[in-house]
Amino acid sequence: MTATEGPLIALVAGEASGDLIGARLIRALREMTGGRVRLMGVGGEAMAAEGFQSLFPMEELSLFGLLEVLPHVRSLRRRLNQTAEAIATARPDVVVTIDSPGFNRRLATRLKPLGLTLVHYVAPTVWAWRPKRAEKFAAIFDHLLALLPFEPPWFTRVGLPCTFVGHPAVEDAVDVGDGAGFRAAHGMTPDDLVVLALPGSRKGEIARLAPPMGEALARLAQRHPKLRVVVPAIRAEADRVRAIVAGWALSQPAVVVATAAERRDAFAAGDVALAASGTVTLELARQSVPMVVVYRINPLTYSIARRLVTVRHVSLVNLVMEREIVPELIQDKATPDDMVRTLTPLIERADLRDAQRADLAEALSRLRGPADDPARPSARAARVVLDLAARRLEGA
Repeated sequence: MTATEGPLIALVAGEASGDLIGARLIRALREMTGGRVRLMGVGGEAMAAEGFQSLFPMEELSLFGLLEVLPHVRSLRRRLNQTAEAIATARPDVVVTIDSPGFNRRLATRLKPLGLTLVHYVAPTVWAWRPKRAEKFAAIFDHLLALLPFEPPWFTRVGLPCTFVGHPAVEDAVDVGDGAGFRAAHGMTPDDLVVLALPGSRKGEIARLAPPMGEALARLAQRHPKLRVVVPAIRAEADRVRAIVAGWALSQPAVVVATAAERRDAFAAGDVALAASGTVTLELARQSVPMVVVYRINPLTYSIARRLVTVRHVSLVNLVMEREIVPELIQDKATPDDMVRTLTPLIERADLRDAQRADLAEALSRLRGPADDPARPSARAARVVLDLAARRLEGA
């Protein structure tokens, strides 16, 4: 490697949330090196927007749950082999696997004998279930980048260096978008009640959550004639979402948007949201949109997980606040009846919306990273990655 070329960093993301983290990391790496960094690996549309070229479409890895993964084992194994071979050939200075621990731990295990520097970004939730996973990660990875302030001790105690960098989803200056313009463009008045419906980014999530969401929203529309539904989707699943949403029995058709700009404007236009658990809840929090979180997984997967999970909450904002500031409707509670019952008070009471907004602001402040470090989360992560790359170069 020469100073002109810069370090070669391999990045491997497996789902939409990891893709966003990867995109911000790419931006930070380029800023900190003056653009002298080379990249390879697997990513999605957000990373592609930063000029990243993926080995194959990242969406092939976007699976969650035991039964969801089983039908795709052969194709996943093929992509695992392809990724491992590409990285082994390139021999990057640092390999950064981003979330998707099922795929990425297997990848790192394959790469470990090559003596590469392995970093995992987004700590596995050992504090929620299967704490022994911390030891397995310590045996494979050289460093861990954690998003939550309470995570490092779980890993440092078993010998894995771990840095709390904060959550990249909360780092940028909030661009609230053009809510008034969005409403006008879609025939909505300032008095309309705009409900954002976000059934998830994975095929399985959408299939399980969109139908009960649609039924709940249809009932709410009967009670609130000015209710309008907006569905911000990711581009890769936009057509699937449109096909499902077209069957919702709403008095006025739901508006489905998929580009980053449209999503931003939609969030600015939203009064409340019904959202799948995930990083999108942080996007909503940053736009001060009160919400109800819902989630369903395969019943068998859930029955197994229920016996192992030790935390009371699934939403990041609730976890970091250590209490339920956002209502959660999980599995058997993610029904149309419960969605209507839980969302109605948020729609009808301004004091509940204001209280949730205040709590969301506090949660975001805790997720931005160490108070004594002014750097943004992705810059902290990039700093660790580049330091590790420099050490490797010095030892070469």
